[in-house]
Amino acid sequence: MTKQGLKGLIPVPPTSDKATMIIRVVDGTRQAIQNAQLLIRILDGSQTKLYEKFTKTPLPAYKLPFRDNFLDKCTVLITGDGYVDAGFSPVQISSRAVAFVDIMLLQDKATFNFPDWNHLKAIDAATATFIALNGTEQEAQKRYETLRTDKPAALASLLNLITAMKTIHLPSGTPLSYFKSILWDDSLAQDRFFGYADNALVDQVRRAAMDGEFAPEPNPGLFHPDATCSFKQIQFGEANVQLTFHEGSTLTIDGRDCVKVEPDIDYYKDLAAHALLEVIPNAITHGLTDPKKVYVLRWIAGQHAGVPEFDPPYTIAA
Repeated sequence: MTKQGLKGLIPVPPTSDKATMIIRVVDGTRQAIQNAQLLIRILDGSQTKLYEKFTKTPLPAYKLPFRDNFLDKCTVLITGDGYVDAGFSPVQISSRAVAFVDIMLLQDKATFNFPDWNHLKAIDAATATFIALNGTEQEAQKRYETLRTDKPAALASLLNLITAMKTIHLPSGTPLSYFKSILWDDSLAQDRFFGYADNALVDQVRRAAMDGEFAPEPNPGLFHPDATCSFKQIQFGEANVQLTFHEGSTLTIDGRDCVKVEPDIDYYKDLAAHALLEVIPNAITHGLTDPKKVYVLRWIAGQHAGVPEFDPPYTIAA
């Protein structure tokens, strides 16, 4: 087959009926897993099994049927002895380009590994500065070290949120640049924190929503008592930052009018999925969003989107 080009007839190769997928697997330290026996499952868009086999890492390239339709939106699922199951969907395969899939697997007994305060300052000065917002460095160090010991899940959640908010570019600055204080009380939990931020942040997020970077949540008070408005980042399929404003609670800090803000990260982008698969189960079991799962989902989503690696200043390992 040929087609007319600017310089005459140019050969066009026939369309292949095969697509290539490469799966890369890392652990909670964001390093490649070596010599692990993993069960790899690949499903097509109709959830029909294309591949299922135990394979040792590093994994080979997978040759899959290419149909040039909805069936090419695949799902990858990985399980392994001693690891928490993980996966990603959809993975668009094509005969014209290799599909790369990055998956993070945490060990069953993995725990949080945080740097001490001095190391944190050395590797992530912006995060240390944020933690020290409303107090001296000595106070910040004491709060940080207390969380490391007594509330590690809450510290992991805080570090997840700080790291994620650093990468959100509003019309002017990032959400971090508007915060004036963190509420260091029982409201700091393993799924969110509260703080006060310059009132200008509300307008900045509204403008970002007009540009398609955030989506407003209807009836924000349903999931966030006393909330007046709430906006969820829509960049990723999972683990997006949500900024909820409680405009009835205000404070003047350093001469600036501030409003109470509640940042959190939901597993699911879709509001219905968030309610059915996250909020309702958590209400029934009195559970909270797991910062380990947020860490995994945000890392995988970022790799898929081709943005800089999600790299909060801690790891999760046995």
